[in-house]
Amino acid sequence: MQREDDPAGGEDRDWSTAGAPALIAHILARYHAVHRQQLPELIRLSRKVEQTHAQHADCPAGLADHLIVMSQELESHMRKEEDILFPMLTRRMGARAQMPIRVMRAEHDEHRAELRRLEALTGGITPPQDACSTWQALYQGLAAFRQDLITHIHLENDILFEDASRSASKQSASV
Repeated sequence: MQREDDPAGGEDRDWSTAGAPALIAHILARYHAVHRQQLPELIRLSRKVEQTHAQHADCPAGLADHLIVMSQELESHMRKEEDILFPMLTRRMGARAQMPIRVMRAEHDEHRAELRRLEALTGGITPPQDACSTWQALYQGLAAFRQDLITHIHLENDILFEDASRSASKQSASV
């Protein structure tokens, strides 16, 4: 089943059998492109909520700045994947890609830590009872971004990178 916001199709697809080119195309369309749309809007909404509700006890003070840092780090990370790692994996250069994969895994750990900070700033991404529609929209967007990033990291770490590591092991064993 293909969703409108999932141009590469297959949220329910078993990506473990798709192969690197198909999985990379899905990651680029469903996650890289979507993160680039999500974060500017989340930053805009968070600035608005922080300015409007600065005196509210549950105001997520510092959230916009945190999202800016996350956006910059994520953009740098995605560029490295798009420019270096994904072309290597598409060309079946798994053995040569092991160092970039280690770097990407370490950055994924940093992204997870940034998500924990986001959750701390937002009380578990739970808006207060009296949250305005902008605040509610912000938290809905944050929840979607969080889930997208978790799934994105899973697809790369647990499927794409594991497959590349297995291929690299097979290549070195046959040499």
